[in-house]
Amino acid sequence: MKACVVGYGAMGKIVKEMLKDEFKYSVALECEYKKLDDTDGDFDCIIDFSNPCNLDMIISYAKMHHKAVIFATTGYSEADLLKIKDLANYTPVLQSANFSLGVILLNKLVKEITPILKDSFDIEIIEAHHHNKIDAPSGTAKMLLNSVVEATDFTPIFGREGYCPRKPNEVGVHAIRGGSIVGEHEVLYCGEDEVLSLKHSAHSKKIFAVGAIKAAHYLCNKPNGLYTMDDVLFGKE
Repeated sequence: MKACVVGYGAMGKIVKEMLKDEFKYSVALECEYKKLDDTDGDFDCIIDFSNPCNLDMIISYAKMHHKAVIFATTGYSEADLLKIKDLANYTPVLQSANFSLGVILLNKLVKEITPILKDSFDIEIIEAHHHNKIDAPSGTAKMLLNSVVEATDFTPIFGREGYCPRKPNEVGVHAIRGGSIVGEHEVLYCGEDEVLSLKHSAHSKKIFAVGAIKAAHYLCNKPNGLYTMDDVLFGKE
């Protein structure tokens, strides 16, 4: 597999190095300031760890050249996500808020547990990241929130301040920013006299690169369509 890496921040560098050193794959593009048109097109897929501002450029190129795309960038608007969904009509596409294999399993557990506990447990989501992270709550927290809301129709409450007693049928979402925290996500199920906690802690950004590369390998040679990390881990042949 030969990948085109768009984005040369911390994650772009890690993906490039792992593609070459650990997976022995080739890299066609290494810098987010270049355009895809600057390449010779000799690659199988695009792995995007850059910025939402590159979305239109990536979509235009992928449509024209029918390249599979892994969207690992966060901070997309609803309009951006609709564009990504439309791209799947022309080429294989996978977009995820998190590429950690552990986080994908965490989300699957949330989907399975929430319907069982929703009537007798309060649900809260807590996420923590380094002080340079721009968006809050994190894309992963939103993914977990979506899984809870789909199973409950609970109302999201983003943070609490002042006099605000907890109401039935709501799910709280809380963001922490500090230091060099790579990423922590916890879903709390708080019942009478017991608390169940599902938590994932990232100790290195390498875990996101591993997941993105695994996704890219999966997506190559797949038919047009919109895929998820659940498909990669749990099967969609």
